[in-house]
Amino acid sequence: MIPEIQLSDPAVLNDPVAAYERAREQGPVARMSTPGFGSMWVVTRHAEAKAMLSDSRFELSEDTYLRPQVPEHCQKYLRTMHQTNGDEHARVRRLVSPAFSARRAEEFRPRITQMVEASLDDIPAGTGAPVDLVPLFAQPLPVDVICELLAIPLADRESWRRYGVAIATGHGADFMAAVPAIMDDAAAAVAHRAQEPGEDLLSQLIGQENLSDVELVTLVWNLILAGQTPAGLIINAVDTLLRHPDQLAALLADESLLPGAVEELTRWCGPQLLSLPRFAQEDVEIGGVRISEGDAVSACLASANRDPRAFSDAGRLDLRREPGRPGHLAYAHGPHFCLGAAFARVQIEVALSSLLRRFPGLRPADDTVRRVPDPGAWRVSALPVLLPASL
Repeated sequence: MIPEIQLSDPAVLNDPVAAYERAREQGPVARMSTPGFGSMWVVTRHAEAKAMLSDSRFELSEDTYLRPQVPEHCQKYLRTMHQTNGDEHARVRRLVSPAFSARRAEEFRPRITQMVEASLDDIPAGTGAPVDLVPLFAQPLPVDVICELLAIPLADRESWRRYGVAIATGHGADFMAAVPAIMDDAAAAVAHRAQEPGEDLLSQLIGQENLSDVELVTLVWNLILAGQTPAGLIINAVDTLLRHPDQLAALLADESLLPGAVEELTRWCGPQLLSLPRFAQEDVEIGGVRISEGDAVSACLASANRDPRAFSDAGRLDLRREPGRPGHLAYAHGPHFCLGAAFARVQIEVALSSLLRRFPGLRPADDTVRRVPDPGAWRVSALPVLLPASL
């Protein structure tokens, strides 16, 4: 029998990871009912999910995404690289990938470190009062990094920060208003750098003669849309470490564990629980289940990343776990593997390293779990902590 998952079920909303894991142990594919979307298939096991994400018979499309209402002049920017497939996707990906390589991310590490340290300088510590790390630390960093990469003028960056906060909500009036504003500012940034090129990433991309202005603007505004992952990962990682004091102690004792710890924390508490839905282009079978042409299919990243068929002792957080094969799916897999994964990894590593080095005695302000009920994303709404005076 194919397991059923009802996303409006309070049990799923309150603990989606447990619900998806229960479904995984009943079978590799479940049927999921989504309010406002209808039903879709969800692949719950690692091997099957990885195969689906790299299978060209499953395509992302305009129906994958919430389409915000934007003015007519912004309509041309709605179709992002994520909505393209095959040769069209490969062409743009090939042109922009060098700008987001692991080497470029490492080159940018010193600047990210400066931004993180400056952010920590502004946090009130040693007062005995709780400090919420979501708005004061994790949330601003990804947008600040994007602004620095694109050389956005300092005077404009506060607006981009507000866009990041609105986009992070994923819905509502502020989200809908932010999208066309981001598009307009992205177009202005591209036009400015076309006239005054520099050494920044945007100038480098403008130099790619096969990228149109529309493709450039679409890429820039989509960086803000997709660039919230590090914020979620940073705050989830801190929350998880505070709830696993033995693992936190191990990391404090040996910072060389940090690169592997980032991968393990990403596997364990990645913020995106479900991949964006893809649509079957023909009848396909997954794990013995027939998927009909046109059906929507999502990979359950949370259950795949804790699949005991793929990971030994999969249900245990272990910062000493050897990274590598089979590898987690938090950044998806295949042609649509997250373009910014290398930059996300560096941001998370620097953020955790700087925070723990400066405040090794940080602790939760209380035992309350503050998480947004969301079956599609693991979202900590607030993380109040007590910070001793910095070292």
